[in-house]
Amino acid sequence: MMSAISQHYERVENTRVGVGLRHEHYAEALAQTSHSVDFLEIHAENFFAEGGVIPAFLDALAEQYPLSIHGTAMGLGSANGIDTGYLKRFCALVNRVDPILVSDHACFTWGHTANQPLHAGDLLPLTYDQASLDILVNNIDRVQQALGRQLLIENIVSYVNHRSDPIQEAEFLAQAATLTGCGLLVDLNNVLVNGQNFYPGNTAQYALNWLKTLPAKAVREIHLAGSSAVAPGELVIDDHAQPVSHACWALFQQAIHLFPGATTLIEWDNQLPTWTRLQEEAGTARFILAQTLIEEMS
Repeated sequence: MMSAISQHYERVENTRVGVGLRHEHYAEALAQTSHSVDFLEIHAENFFAEGGVIPAFLDALAEQYPLSIHGTAMGLGSANGIDTGYLKRFCALVNRVDPILVSDHACFTWGHTANQPLHAGDLLPLTYDQASLDILVNNIDRVQQALGRQLLIENIVSYVNHRSDPIQEAEFLAQAATLTGCGLLVDLNNVLVNGQNFYPGNTAQYALNWLKTLPAKAVREIHLAGSSAVAPGELVIDDHAQPVSHACWALFQQAIHLFPGATTLIEWDNQLPTWTRLQEEAGTARFILAQTLIEEMS
């Protein structure tokens, strides 16, 4: 029988820590021969092109790193459904790369104008009620059937106070996971930003309660990020322009206990650091992960 110490070390070994790849780091990522990250996340829409240099670059990237594919335009909560052309391109990309994880957001993006599909260009918030849940569930089912694999859905920053919604956000996501078998991608910074904007003074407890509402086995990935500081009382914007915040690292330590085995990703989208600095953030996540799991044994 495996010892408790061996089991904990196995959890450390099997828990991946990756970073989001942005175009400024493409060359350095490919040039690096020894990897300090376990995988790279790519945004699906940047790799839809069928010609030019993109497919060759993608193939080279996939040979060197495990990849995850993160969609930003699927609009899983869109009442109009998911655009067929978009879904076809998304599925083709997944089949080409065979990623370790595939994900998108619990939001809406698609509508119609003059009988033509129209994309909003942003992640727009849902109303957390039964009607929205039914739409989300139907769209997730369609995507998972098309992909032939599990999809992870991510919580968003909404900038809308949902206190009066019939279902609270975490319970809404939990029900979606239960009804569809999809996984959950928990963006800890998004939870904290919503807490700072709508539950000031109680953000840490709000965030922890939010996490505890989720079915632990459904959570397969955690995103870590930071946002630019604002003056007291101002709306916090999820700009992903800063290192992972102290509050996010603290919540990460709690999330490790709640969701053992979840993959971890560092997101940094604006005011990008150097490739080396980005890898250092991943190293910090790996250190916290290891320390937290070791503490469980004491």
